[in-house]
Amino acid sequence: MTYPNLPRPDGFGPDGSDAPAGWPQNSAYPGREGGFPGREGGFPVQGDRPQGRATAPDVTAPLPGAAAVLTKPEAAGDTADSANQARPAPPARPGRDRYLDLLRAVALVRVVFFHLFGWAWLTVLFPSMGVMFALAGSLMARSLSRPAGSVIRSRLRRLLPPMWAFSLVVVPVMFALSWKPVRDEGLWWFLKLGCYLFPIGSPPYPEESGSPGGLLELTWADQAVGPLWYIRAYLWFVIASPLLLKAFRRLPWVTMLAPVALTAVIGTGLVTVPGMLGESLIDFAVFGACWVLGFAHNDGLLKEVPRYLAVSSATIVMGFGLWWASGHLTEEGWNLDEIPLAQATWSLGFCAILLVYAPSWRKLPGRLAGWDGLVTLANNRAVTIYLWHNILLMAGAHLVDQLWNIPWFGDTFDTYIEQSYDALILIAIWPLIGLAILSFGWVEDVAAKRRPRLWPNGSDKRRATA
Repeated sequence: MTYPNLPRPDGFGPDGSDAPAGWPQNSAYPGREGGFPGREGGFPVQGDRPQGRATAPDVTAPLPGAAAVLTKPEAAGDTADSANQARPAPPARPGRDRYLDLLRAVALVRVVFFHLFGWAWLTVLFPSMGVMFALAGSLMARSLSRPAGSVIRSRLRRLLPPMWAFSLVVVPVMFALSWKPVRDEGLWWFLKLGCYLFPIGSPPYPEESGSPGGLLELTWADQAVGPLWYIRAYLWFVIASPLLLKAFRRLPWVTMLAPVALTAVIGTGLVTVPGMLGESLIDFAVFGACWVLGFAHNDGLLKEVPRYLAVSSATIVMGFGLWWASGHLTEEGWNLDEIPLAQATWSLGFCAILLVYAPSWRKLPGRLAGWDGLVTLANNRAVTIYLWHNILLMAGAHLVDQLWNIPWFGDTFDTYIEQSYDALILIAIWPLIGLAILSFGWVEDVAAKRRPRLWPNGSDKRRATA
């Protein structure tokens, strides 16, 4: 079974909070830019407060000036008390925004469904990539209240080790299946191979590898490496963010709409930029507006715009996106991933509405609270799930294929297996994702300089607060 093999699959952002190692977390999720957890109250005052009040002599008629003598120690004690009371507590750091965490988890689930079923309308129903870049942009702006260099280093530290673990498995398998360097490219081919270590561009991979009907089908490498485009795009956005944020705070609307204008030039074929630069530039153009929209959300700019005006403007932009898509449909229909200008405008308007109406949840409300553990787990292991989900879908398909080889069962239920093939893969993918979390998820903790955990769904935090 071959599910959609898209050149640019939707994915999920590898953001990370930059809390120092050992800093207490409001949520078990270590991996995203939700900021540092709040510290309850101020720093403790060391030692007892001074007891400076003097005791007056036991006389019925104090000598003249005695009041003044007694006033001084009293004043000294009160001054010490006042100094301690007036000492400002350190500002509480904001905790995790569970609304944003929920959006990330929904984006991950949508990615799995899209790559399994290939329903093009899912890119319209919920543009995962636009949402994830908008959230990442908001949280990146929040982190850039600290020195830009340390923020960028922290993001790279959280991003690269999980990708290295992925590459350490995938690349040797490619070579084991007779993949060889391309002679015509010479040294350039080996330089591109370095993108598996530092993804400044698209890494090479064999167009065909494995064998038809084998454990690894011919296109497995293409589908396995596909998600790495998002890692590349995220890397460039992180590096560019300090300059982008300065430009945004000087010319906010111009900075936000400039990527859309760039998409209209290079995303429509009006101007073609070849090679590795062209790939990165198109990603920046298509999703740059969503990233900068995240800046606007973080800085409160969206709240300054009347809600009716923000929503109506977003609706017009989304309408343009659908109109443009209707005239530029590909063989994949309404798959906006293949229509850059439609993707850019639809995602921008969609994300604007999500952020204009964004609540600030410290806990998931109502019935959503029952999903708290899964939302926490998905956010804690977002990079792991994103990197491995395509390979796991192929593994799920292989497991379902084995049902036909079971004596009696395969012959008896042959028709039912065929009719429910994709649904069976959907059932199989979740325990496989669980195995990937157990096997590789701990790398995200190591990258974040935290104690490795096998299943970080926040249960330990909930028990501690119960």
